Amino acid sequence: MKNQFTAALAVTGCLCALHATAQTQITLSPADRQAIISQLRQEMRDSAARQATTHVISNDLTVTKTDTSAASEPFAWGDFTWVQGANRQKKALLDTKYFTGGTTIDCNYNYSFARPIDHTNSGSTATFRSNEFNISYIEAGGEFHDPKTGARAKLFLQFGTRATGIPRNDNTPLRGQFDLYTALRFVTEGYAGIHLNKMHGINIDFGIFKSYVGLLSYNNFENWNYQPSYTSDNTPWFFTGSRVQLFPTDKLKVELWLVNGWQTYGMFNESPGVGFQIQYRPKEWLSVLASSYYGHDTALDPNRYRFHTDNSVVARYYNAPGGRGITKAAFSLTGDLGFEGGDGQVRGFGNRPGIPEQNFLSAMFYNRFWYGPKQHFATTFGGGVISNPGRYLALLPTGTGVLTQNPGDQFKGWDASANMQYMPNDYLTFGIEYVTRHASVPYFSGHGGVTSPNGWNPPIGDPTGYVADLVKDENRLIFSTIFRF
Repeated sequence: MKNQFTAALAVTGCLCALHATAQTQITLSPADRQAIISQLRQEMRDSAARQATTHVISNDLTVTKTDTSAASEPFAWGDFTWVQGANRQKKALLDTKYFTGGTTIDCNYNYSFARPIDHTNSGSTATFRSNEFNISYIEAGGEFHDPKTGARAKLFLQFGTRATGIPRNDNTPLRGQFDLYTALRFVTEGYAGIHLNKMHGINIDFGIFKSYVGLLSYNNFENWNYQPSYTSDNTPWFFTGSRVQLFPTDKLKVELWLVNGWQTYGMFNESPGVGFQIQYRPKEWLSVLASSYYGHDTALDPNRYRFHTDNSVVARYYNAPGGRGITKAAFSLTGDLGFEGGDGQVRGFGNRPGIPEQNFLSAMFYNRFWYGPKQHFATTFGGGVISNPGRYLALLPTGTGVLTQNPGDQFKGWDASANMQYMPNDYLTFGIEYVTRHASVPYFSGHGGVTSPNGWNPPIGDPTGYVADLVKDENRLIFSTIFRF
């Protein structure tokens, strides 16, 4: 804007000079004057076009454009900072022409009423330790973008207990050599690609990227609730492979995936997984997200296929900014359906003699209220249900805990939570959340823990012959502080 204003002053000055000169020395024809004005206008347009604009939009919808007059930025026409799983910050603090950086520090005190003697929490991808202070997630890095060529790359590193807890759910590093756990556990996002100024933007990337299957974000700063319901906990947080993001309009994103597998660093078999995601935001109060995946994700069983579809709607049904009491209200509703089959050992639905059904059915609902003119306070309540015969997506207990994943094994559960968050500014969120979760089989850490009789690993403890104390119910209070810039 500053450059355009300077250019406008220069044009005005030139025109005044030309007018004075024309009166005293030179007489220009109307055609000559029009030619000079047209040339100056073109130079102003060229100068504005060279000032590239980078917009960082929630859910990894970064779009770098070098001709803002050709097409509007995707989703930039409305305010979607209220959406579940989206960044509530309206702008990036560290943002330059070529680099947008960020850091998140997520700390919690996860109090379990079971008081496990080993301070270990199981069955969750958000909390891993209990009854002690824990640094769950540190994310640091940024995105590089060249407005002129469209070259782009993103690198975010992760530390904290999530860097250990999330990779352990992937068995592909056990195939072959070079220890993919160690090589990649600290990379939460790392990809390189290119942006094309076609339609409203096209991104082509290769590497590790977040999935947003299950609606919630991997970064809890972007979520209404801290502990995800089963639907998000048991679906992929990331993919390794390639993706193409297409923006046909400024209200629609179509994303195509060709990946190694279902939240994996490597491949289970010889076939990659494929999928897509569609995000549609026709109005500022509505966001629709739909994803589907197909792959072969069972070790040593290339004939077994997996299909999964995840669908969410997020709607803001009340908005009265600047008022008192409740000033905004919204809900999110997510439903998932998946199944496995193809190898003659399991089938999607309907048990047959010797061939049990193996599927995944889940749903979750959350409602959020914002309070006050500045909306520094918010509360969220909700929960979900799950049915996963075969347990192929159930999170395995840690330590000496055992949860078999054989055809026909049953797993059902439900959860509920309620929280209050205080957001004094764009960079901090303080939260307190009560969570109750239940399963049809022993699944959560009981008082005896999952490590050893005294709760310690060798040499202080001896896990030999110890059977984990798993229980069907758990109740927890989560105190959290999340900083992001």
